Amino acid sequence: MVQTGRKNLITDVQGVLVGHADDHTIKTGVSIVTSDRPFCASYTVMGGAPGTRDTDLLDPEKTVEDIDALVLSGGSAFGLDAASGVSDQLRAQGRGFAVGALNVPIVPTAILFDLANGGNKNWDASPYPALGKAAYDARADDFPLGSVGAGAGALCGMTKGGLGSASIMLPNGGCIGAMMAANPIGNAVDDQGRFWAHPYELNGEYGGGNPAQGNVYDMTLTKLGALMPQQNTTIGVVATDLPLSKSQLKRLATAAHDGIARAIIPAHLPFDGDLIFALSTARIQAPVDTITFATLCHYASLCVARSIARGIYHAADDASDIKPAWRRFRA
Repeated sequence: MVQTGRKNLITDVQGVLVGHADDHTIKTGVSIVTSDRPFCASYTVMGGAPGTRDTDLLDPEKTVEDIDALVLSGGSAFGLDAASGVSDQLRAQGRGFAVGALNVPIVPTAILFDLANGGNKNWDASPYPALGKAAYDARADDFPLGSVGAGAGALCGMTKGGLGSASIMLPNGGCIGAMMAANPIGNAVDDQGRFWAHPYELNGEYGGGNPAQGNVYDMTLTKLGALMPQQNTTIGVVATDLPLSKSQLKRLATAAHDGIARAIIPAHLPFDGDLIFALSTARIQAPVDTITFATLCHYASLCVARSIARGIYHAADDASDIKPAWRRFRA
């Protein structure tokens, strides 16, 4: 029987820490995934409009093997500045890629578009370096879900988006977890508010008992009619404490995208920048044979789907929102 980790969060993976920072006047935020020591990571993009920093270094053929943090940020291209705040904190701790006597923090970053969500975007200077710093300083092994961090200003087709997380324990003692910021053109629910990811729910983690029934999907329910193209994206991280190479992590990230397709309809559109990072803390030194790795890939996709639904389920309602939170939409 499939079981979640103790917290049902990505931080059930040994060594993983998460930090959030957000500004609800701007309606934006930053989330970071890190650890107390370097970790191996890779990524896969399946959306047509990604915004990234330092992700090329995560390709298996590239030189850097270990990094110190991953950043998910709102703010579109402005949000890439969040990595500077995280990098400053890492440098102050002496962490980073060694180049002679210097350490250069490598902080791969992905962003989503939340500039048209009703928040006050008339800042004099970019808020994202400070948000990145605050998110790093807030790192811990427990964290809230919903309208927090990179999900603070997220929108879906008919409802608010949000940031969610989920985990699954493996038979060999390892763990796979995910954290996703869902801000897609598509919908995570049908027109009755029932989650497309309902078949994968564990322990009533996003309400329980709300299966979609029949073919109720309608393409007009996306936010194509509400927002201009290139204003979207679902980004996230999957993590395991089993030892995986960069090549294996690339495959894990690719398989994990199935979770986006299961939880959001439609997904991976030309206007979405859908991206998933995959990391290994290698804290559990158990063998990873072919079957174990295949199981890990499958469970990663389930954790992604569940994380998306949990983020939207926990989104907070606010009178200034341009789309309702799931709880109000469902009502």
